[in-house]
Amino acid sequence: MPEPVRIGIVDSGCRVDQLPKVLASAGFTLSEGQIQRVDAQEDRIGHGSEMLDIVAWVAPEARFLVAQVFRERLSTSAVQVSVAIDWLVGQGAQVINLSLGLRHDREMLSLACQRALAAGVILCASAPARGAAVYPGAYAGVFRMTGDARCKRGEISYLETVHADFGAHVRPLGAGGAGTGASAGCAHLTGAVARYLGSGGVPALSRVRRYLIERARYRGPERRVG
Repeated sequence: MPEPVRIGIVDSGCRVDQLPKVLASAGFTLSEGQIQRVDAQEDRIGHGSEMLDIVAWVAPEARFLVAQVFRERLSTSAVQVSVAIDWLVGQGAQVINLSLGLRHDREMLSLACQRALAAGVILCASAPARGAAVYPGAYAGVFRMTGDARCKRGEISYLETVHADFGAHVRPLGAGGAGTGASAGCAHLTGAVARYLGSGGVPALSRVRRYLIERARYRGPERRVG
């Protein structure tokens, strides 16, 4: 049997009950300008574990590599995310889910994404359906994923707007939850990419894009009345 697809999650960690599907985890903290790699803690926020739940629901055979960059609140830095991406690449991640967005372009983050892409890793990052671009979603080669209220679970929309490439279901699996909108949409799409790779799909950006387009239930941007 083929090896399970390795999915990197850059977020707030995972729950204890999710650990059987986690191959490796690490935390990345920033103190006085210095980055430190530490042991990952159990997810206190709920965002990362919800994203992992979504990806695992779409791609149940996948296994996970967890990079914790949020601990007490949903706030992080470009250096933490950059180091997390590099660590995940070194751990053999084939797809990395980044259900986050930083407002400012930083060279270190751009270079980390370039290194990941050069290593053949698929990067899926949250993007707002409207408004200013965020990073790393705005970098070339990174799939810009968002939420689309038209999409039920398992459905994809092909948007190809100035803001986002694809959309998916906007809710986590449970009621309420900390990860809705673009975060949840990104995780659903990461799961779709993992299923494609797990079925023997070619891990090239053009082939992954084609697969997602072919699977799209909706085409064009979501149109809101009023």
